[in-house]
Amino acid sequence: MTDCSCDVTLRHGGSASEGWHWGGCSDDIHYGMAFSRKFLDVPLKNVTGKSGSGLVAMNLHNNEAGRQAVAKLMSVDCRCHGVSGSCAVKTCWKTMSSFEKIGRFLKDKYENSIQISDRLKKKLRRKEKSQRKIPIGKEDLLYVNKSPNYCVEDQKLGIPGTQGRECNRTSQGPEGCNLLCCGRGYNTHVVRHVERCECKFVWCCYVRCRRCETMTDVHTCK
Repeated sequence: MTDCSCDVTLRHGGSASEGWHWGGCSDDIHYGMAFSRKFLDVPLKNVTGKSGSGLVAMNLHNNEAGRQAVAKLMSVDCRCHGVSGSCAVKTCWKTMSSFEKIGRFLKDKYENSIQISDRLKKKLRRKEKSQRKIPIGKEDLLYVNKSPNYCVEDQKLGIPGTQGRECNRTSQGPEGCNLLCCGRGYNTHVVRHVERCECKFVWCCYVRCRRCETMTDVHTCK
């Protein structure tokens, strides 16, 4: 963004005794957070009516949790200066972590997210009454309603379920049988494929091919 330059608050200072000073171009996290609040939060705060107040408060909290994650994972990079690379003095600057590192941090927060009551009073409250004395942290991610079970077919919600879905037995990713089949296991059957192969052009003028057969294992969720 053309309006976002270096963080001017870090252009001076450092530690002479430790042999380093602020320099370079630090990412202006303060500008980024202010812009994010204006871009994401202001439209939500303009929503009127009590019907969605709990959802709005949740979204505002989660927006701020995302910003806090970016700020918390800021790192310091340095460059050495000195005769023959002696690193007598270091110039340091702050930079944002990679998108992947921030994503992993937020994914962990998502896996441990907190369900809150949709009835907003003075502040956000946990859904479970027995846990309401436990404070909600700024870095916690919140949700109001539990996600539906995508493993099981639900025609009302338009969820087809995963029964009968083809899966990859050796993969640990989302297409793997362990995850896609939701712990139900999978069936294996052999599929016979017949196709044309080793095709050659014969003068003149036709193509001659062999008929090849292959047998492959296909795995489908139970």
